[in-house]
Amino acid sequence: MKNAVVKDVVVIGGGQAGLAAGFYLARASADFEILDGSEGPGGAWPHTWPSLRLFSPADYSSLPGRRMHRTDGGNPDAAHVVEYLRGYEEYYGLPVRRGTGVTRVERGDPEGFVVHAADGRRWRARVVISATGTWSRPFVPTYPGVGGFRGEQIHSAGYRGPEAFRGRRVVVVGGANSGAQIAADLAAVLDPGRGELIWCTTGPPRYLPDDVDGRELFRVASASVRAPAGENGGGRGVAALGDIVVVPPIRAARDAGLLVATPMFDRFHPDGVEWDDGRREPVDAVIWCTGFRPALGHLRGLGLPRVNGRVIADGPAVPGVPGLFLLGYGDWCGAASATLIGVGQWAKAAVAAALGR
Repeated sequence: MKNAVVKDVVVIGGGQAGLAAGFYLARASADFEILDGSEGPGGAWPHTWPSLRLFSPADYSSLPGRRMHRTDGGNPDAAHVVEYLRGYEEYYGLPVRRGTGVTRVERGDPEGFVVHAADGRRWRARVVISATGTWSRPFVPTYPGVGGFRGEQIHSAGYRGPEAFRGRRVVVVGGANSGAQIAADLAAVLDPGRGELIWCTTGPPRYLPDDVDGRELFRVASASVRAPAGENGGGRGVAALGDIVVVPPIRAARDAGLLVATPMFDRFHPDGVEWDDGRREPVDAVIWCTGFRPALGHLRGLGLPRVNGRVIADGPAVPGVPGLFLLGYGDWCGAASATLIGVGQWAKAAVAAALGR
């Protein structure tokens, strides 16, 4: 193909998963390039809310090869992670091409893949490692009456702190980590007792034990991979422990009685939300902490096999599609692969399979 850059391996996405793959590719002296749509380093981390902190200390939040430097005053925040990823990329001299959003990947002729960027540039590669994460695909469920709701709606991906909501009545939707963290954050400026803050969940909050952090989650996830299903935790993973890591702000808000979950409302009305029992609450804003979906639109043209809408994967490999790997999207393509400490083992496996080593 004329005017196409030829590489043995193209990594799509320059966040933590893409950099972990780059580490192992560089160590193997592979011919590769990392394409990233952002203008700067850090993946999703520059776009998170200021109070967000990792579940683990810096010593347990590192990519392969280079430890994250320690912080004062608790677990690292998002800014610390961004600087770590920036330094990691620079330290290893990883070939990241910024501002290069990939729009589609096609099968090559006679083999391999053709990678198309938004600006018209193309790459030919025998191997593609897709590491685009989920941040660019926030998920918001559809609820009756939502189209007529006159208040503000944002996803947790757009939350930037509590001050913008001071003096307003806010509903936070979601019973996992982001919902609990944002509800705790808002409790600093809103009074749940006066109905200024309503935390809606589909069931009672499932807090992990207070002494469990990211270190234990990684240990359990790793044990789940090693053990057969039903044996010593095999197949259950971290979901068996609970949904919410009790980081210090959550613990403080919970213990102060500020984190009180309310069953999920049933519909919107123009000025708020209501339940089937007739309860109505006026609401100025809804913050959806309802998760993300894998950003895999660039692979749509490959016709990948799926089950319940999810691409079938065996660890990072896609069965039946030689040379294609999915890295860092979640437990379905590698236990704990969406975490800083967990993605390394799957990056190593993907690169070893890609290079036949």
